[in-house]
Amino acid sequence: MADRVPSIRLNSGYDMPMLGLGTYNSFRPNEVGDAVKAAIQMGYRQIDTAWIYQTEQEIGVAIKELIKEGKIKREELFIVTKIWGHCHEPDQVEPACRKSLEALDMDYVDLYLIHFPVAYVDKERTKPTMTDYLDTWRAMEKLVDKGLVRSIGVSNFNAQQLDRILKMDGLKYKPANNQVEITPYLAQDDLLQFSLKNGISTTGYGPFGAPGQVYIPKDAPKFLEHPTIVDIGKKYGKSSAQVILRWGIQRGYALVPKSTNPSRLAQNMDIFDFELSKEDMKAMLALDKGYRVNHEQFLPWKDHPFYPFEK
Repeated sequence: MADRVPSIRLNSGYDMPMLGLGTYNSFRPNEVGDAVKAAIQMGYRQIDTAWIYQTEQEIGVAIKELIKEGKIKREELFIVTKIWGHCHEPDQVEPACRKSLEALDMDYVDLYLIHFPVAYVDKERTKPTMTDYLDTWRAMEKLVDKGLVRSIGVSNFNAQQLDRILKMDGLKYKPANNQVEITPYLAQDDLLQFSLKNGISTTGYGPFGAPGQVYIPKDAPKFLEHPTIVDIGKKYGKSSAQVILRWGIQRGYALVPKSTNPSRLAQNMDIFDFELSKEDMKAMLALDKGYRVNHEQFLPWKDHPFYPFEK
């Protein structure tokens, strides 16, 4: 199955699988480890985590066991993790990266992202700081030179912030990826086009609206039940989730849907035997309302100059 998943060639020269496993909000013992094992054996090769998810160690153990059993090799996997905002000071970047590597029990990660452009004084985000993400980026570049990470990128950055990095003095490595929320109600087309034009890949998180996540508003739209998406799915004999993922693949960005359910993991992987028509792609894009599901947790910093979303 792994050979069915297309890849995106990053500007760093490495290939990133277009379908990965998200691991946020998996806190029950062995939950994420079991999901990672099941996913890898189904053909998933990208595993997405972050320091703040508290899943790095369990992911590392699961992968180590599969390697020991001869079911996978480290070089066949694409591991993504992220630096949290309390470590944006340049002298804190490498120690933060090394902590993630230690938790994962790996010599390198394939992609290391700045999780959010705003920095904080502590991990609880009690107070923001004015640390410039350009200074953080310069420290991130050194991680590549030291072989700790293969590619570097960002998450939750807007086009203006990406452009600011691209135009910074002495830039050595362009962002290889920007991981952002993309859903049927938040198509992010302008950001996608800007990134494509500048050789920056995009990964969409929360493609189904992150149902069940603690930070999602109770009245958030249920994309998997949307009549347009359900009807499109019926045409192809596919679920709404498969339609949403296929829409993303055809638009050219990677996706990291989160699931710990083996049947859903398999269903999410089963999207490479059909193609949405131009009419159905347009119908999906027409659902865009600029509606951001994942925003309430960021609102305390809406007046910060590095806040990335529209006020």
